[in-house]
Amino acid sequence: MQLTLETYLIVCPLIFLAGFIDSIAGGGGLISLPAYYLVGLPPALAAGTNKMGAFAGTAVATGKYAQKKLIPWRLALAALAGSLPGSYLGAQLVSILPEQTVRLIVLCALPIVTVFVLRKKDSLNNTQSRIDEKLTLPVCFGIGLLIGTYDGLVGPGTGTFIQILFVTVLGTEALKASGAARLINLGSNVGALINFMLQGHVLYALGLPAALFGIAGNWLGSSLAIKKGSRLIRGVLIVVLVLLMAKMAYDILM
Repeated sequence: MQLTLETYLIVCPLIFLAGFIDSIAGGGGLISLPAYYLVGLPPALAAGTNKMGAFAGTAVATGKYAQKKLIPWRLALAALAGSLPGSYLGAQLVSILPEQTVRLIVLCALPIVTVFVLRKKDSLNNTQSRIDEKLTLPVCFGIGLLIGTYDGLVGPGTGTFIQILFVTVLGTEALKASGAARLINLGSNVGALINFMLQGHVLYALGLPAALFGIAGNWLGSSLAIKKGSRLIRGVLIVVLVLLMAKMAYDILM
């Protein structure tokens, strides 16, 4: 594929924006992947090149949250352990369970989640777990398994759902839930990126410059989230949830 100045001028700013949003509330893939389609990359090459930027940016955001001690390692690692078999299971279910059916179920659930975040201004300030302490790690594993399955089957919004579940079910502070989501996403990105690289589905000439913009977006977004706290996270979450609803409605109808 021939790369032009126009290609970089389209992709790089969008990757910056995707990284900014993703580091705060997840859902960056709703912007970054279409950016590569917009300049004409075929699906496999777009996915692999996008994953390179996602990995680099998420690594920076994860490091930022870790530096400020905003990653609940015990909970996040338990969820990460569940997400690995979950993503594999989701990939296997693609041939059994129609993706459109799953999208329809998620589309029906999204308005409920959005209303919950909108109506309760303190919904992301909940610090009281709704489960017995002895069940915390198994529930974390279950969350990872559930969202990992969704990630392997559908994909968009994985980090967003992790954050919401960590807050509403486990009583994790909004910032620590965001940090946990970044770590879990980083783990899933590693395996996917290695797979794409081995298959030759990464356009390095575009992916590397775009990754730098993704790193900048993630750095700025995570810095602002740490500074502004749950108010910023809540606002960006609402935007991401609305974008998710629009995308899934489009996918179902089209």
